[in-house]
Amino acid sequence: MSLSLIFCGTPRFAVPSLEKLAADHRIHLVVTQPDRPKGRGLELVPSPVKQSAQKLSLPTTQPDRIKTNDEFRSQLTTLKPDAIIVVGYGRIIPQWMLDLPPLGNINLHASLLPKYRGAAPIQWAIANGETITGNTTMRLDPGLDTGDILLQREVPILPDDTAETLSPRLADMGADLLVETLRGLEAGSIQPRKQDNSQSTLAPILKKEDGLIDFSRTAQEILNRLRGFQPWPGVYTKFRGKNLLILKAQPVNKDVPPTKLKTIGDRLVAGCAQSTSLELLELQLEGKKRTTAQDFINGYRPKPGEALGV
Repeated sequence: MSLSLIFCGTPRFAVPSLEKLAADHRIHLVVTQPDRPKGRGLELVPSPVKQSAQKLSLPTTQPDRIKTNDEFRSQLTTLKPDAIIVVGYGRIIPQWMLDLPPLGNINLHASLLPKYRGAAPIQWAIANGETITGNTTMRLDPGLDTGDILLQREVPILPDDTAETLSPRLADMGADLLVETLRGLEAGSIQPRKQDNSQSTLAPILKKEDGLIDFSRTAQEILNRLRGFQPWPGVYTKFRGKNLLILKAQPVNKDVPPTKLKTIGDRLVAGCAQSTSLELLELQLEGKKRTTAQDFINGYRPKPGEALGV
């Protein structure tokens, strides 16, 4: 049976969910963030969800605020949705929206809740060295990703996964999970379950300083952060007073003191904690182009034992 839905979402991650739900159900309205300025010309660019909604000929609205917006509230109330779907919308859902549809506000979250509650679950799962993550559908409540769990599916994190490669897989699988969740709610076959708050962890929105390399971490821990913090903020350190972005690296079995650089032929190795080392494969010095380790060595001629981070 086709349900009457309102879809709230903004990023590319939400697009597969919108497309799959639109194929099975009646989406009366797509709610997304206002167009944002981008690029050198600061031209206003619609969100990926708005672009998808336009291709699907779905009506959209982009309110600046939703909590105290009488016109928006009246619009949603008049539509009488069976459920409101929320995928990466980017705003806190007010109580009046939570109370509106009989099936509730159904959220897709890219982690195995209660782990990684917050804005950046994919990035932090990789950065912390997890080998398994997944998707959760839940019924939203006033807390931060604390609502009752409806369905969950695990997804392996591959050794070479980055946030950019894992996100599309989670998005596609999450869309299928949303379809399955709505089917189960309609049939009454899903038993919502409370989250175990004692097991919760946080995945806060990323800040620039999260990418600063701490050489008291092991080479693998630093590499995990490099993989997780793609495309932003990446991982970086200082070299001769300038920011040095590490774009590609791999752990190697070389004995180099923490923070110290060592050149081995055309290879560049940085010492990390616990007698581990990281081979720097591709780098970008502040204000310069991306370069290989060999070109970096030829151009800057690092001195034996020269330190990073200063």
